[in-house]
Amino acid sequence: MTNNWSIAHSQELYQVEGWGHPYFSINDNGNVTVSPRGDNNNLDLFELIESLKKRDVNLPLLIRFSDILADRLQRLHQCMESAIARYNYPNVYRGVYPVKCNQHKQLVEALVDYGKPYHFGLEVGSKPELMIALATLNIDETKETLLICNGYKDKEYLETALLAQQLGHNLIIVIEQIKELYITLEISQKLGLKPQIGVRAKLKTKGSGHWGNSTGEKAKFGLTIPEILTVYNTLQEKELLDCLKLLHFHIGSQISSIAVIKDAIREAGQIYVQLSKMGAGMKYLDVGGGLAVDYNGSKTNFYASKNYNMQNYANDIVAAIKDCCDEGNVNPPILVSESGRAIASHHSVLIFNVVNSNNPPSKIPLPTAKKEHLIIRNLWETYESIDEENYQEMYHDAVQFKEEAISLFNFGYLSLNQRARAEQLYWACSHKIYKITKNQSYVSDDLEELNELMISTYYINLSVFQSAPDAWAIDQLFPIMPIHRLKEKPTQKAILADLTCDSDGKIDKFIDLQDVKKSLELHPLENNHNNPENPEYKPYYLGMFLVGSYQEIMGNLHNLFGDINVVHISKNEDDYQLQYIVKGDTVKNVLEYVEYKGDELQEKLRCLTESALQKKQLTLEQSQLLLKNYDQNLRGYTYLDN
Repeated sequence: MTNNWSIAHSQELYQVEGWGHPYFSINDNGNVTVSPRGDNNNLDLFELIESLKKRDVNLPLLIRFSDILADRLQRLHQCMESAIARYNYPNVYRGVYPVKCNQHKQLVEALVDYGKPYHFGLEVGSKPELMIALATLNIDETKETLLICNGYKDKEYLETALLAQQLGHNLIIVIEQIKELYITLEISQKLGLKPQIGVRAKLKTKGSGHWGNSTGEKAKFGLTIPEILTVYNTLQEKELLDCLKLLHFHIGSQISSIAVIKDAIREAGQIYVQLSKMGAGMKYLDVGGGLAVDYNGSKTNFYASKNYNMQNYANDIVAAIKDCCDEGNVNPPILVSESGRAIASHHSVLIFNVVNSNNPPSKIPLPTAKKEHLIIRNLWETYESIDEENYQEMYHDAVQFKEEAISLFNFGYLSLNQRARAEQLYWACSHKIYKITKNQSYVSDDLEELNELMISTYYINLSVFQSAPDAWAIDQLFPIMPIHRLKEKPTQKAILADLTCDSDGKIDKFIDLQDVKKSLELHPLENNHNNPENPEYKPYYLGMFLVGSYQEIMGNLHNLFGDINVVHISKNEDDYQLQYIVKGDTVKNVLEYVEYKGDELQEKLRCLTESALQKKQLTLEQSQLLLKNYDQNLRGYTYLDN
């Protein structure tokens, strides 16, 4: 343990307070703790993992803390209620959860249950999501709980939605395309049912960050102002203006700037006021999603952060809509938001172990003999000459001599052993120079290459494509840190490489207050790390946080690494209990996804072993061991044993 390192240093290094408050912290043992209710009732994450492994729940592992969902819901509603009271807003807030954010059964059911006191509803964007919502959302006799139907819709979708109104759901069909309006009216006339209709507006205001280009006039979804007027005129002609109940807009996910939200609210508020004054039966204003999560803890207008808090968000919505309605002399609407990321992100933690590392060679070289090749003697002299005055010049010399050594080897003038000796000396020079530069307040740009050379690769028991697809696809930043050993100084800088045979299967961008780091500070692996059979074996666990939205459902089967193990932890009086265990995919499961049958594969292998036995290529014992291992592999986890 390094004596001059403390838990406070780790808190600052990994920005735990910035992105993790009030749910994640570090305890006196140097382990990450979780406080699912945001209070002082903490759970040691490292101890939890060790306990789960004893239950044969192996890594990689996703842990869902259901109580964090409850706390996020409570905080959102408290903020909206506080804003409504502050501005004397004469109506209420009725939020909905966008099912697309994370459709898993346990999560959706938990949110429906936790949302009952707030009349919290659901939003769906597809036919399968509508099926989930209709069977999961409670029937609210007061009609205050909303079921909002977004997304592209066909006749079957619309007919199901209209009929579902008769179950007692307060269901609103949001028109995304003019064609949907005509189909809805045709079905409603046929069934003799009056629809509740909303329109989604394409605002001029554009979002920010990764999803900024999905909004504005070129947005994939929504109606232009002329198209909204077409909806209005069509309903007016059919004397159904009272059916137009809701205005919806969405300016993108993860809106990092509060200024963008303010602009959108003002624009949407005016559309709502105008429709109300024109005689539409307007009742709801749905501000969509976009409430951001501070992934890097910087509290700035950076795409992985936000320059506002939840209360700022609520205040700006309530104040802006009240002003619009007061000026237009119309009744303020019931306010609706579709905050998925802000509700679900914090509740899931992805835990995985490091299986190995590849570090820059650091062995101290032996002195060079006079009989050795000139290029090797030059490298040795460079190594011995390095000091704080000449390190930059010496670095360039070392690089030049290394390149000359490779050239000589390629032309046959150096042996393999000599090339290895030259490379060893080059790395010794690099380490010596790097040690000096670490203590310098300024390092020139031409040494940036050296800094990158000194970065290790830590191999992790995980598929980025399956469990963190946004990190691969759109360079989304997630907080990543060790969940233990946080009383020790992390002396290695590393990137993370996953199990897949793909060069993109890595994480080489990490959160930082300034911008984005190219490496993550980690601890050296224990000497016995590569031998799990050693009684002294000490695993190294990392956690990826704020992964509760989108990541699970968007994962893919690259290299046939399947779904990982999932556990649900819930509060039980003064303690926490293991509520659910959802076992991850077996090899047999993922093979069936690509149309291989386990029994057929086993039979083919049996035939091959019989043939090998006859040719005396295998003994009977060897053949039985092979078949046994094959069967165990089919029934086993797709990830590495740990």
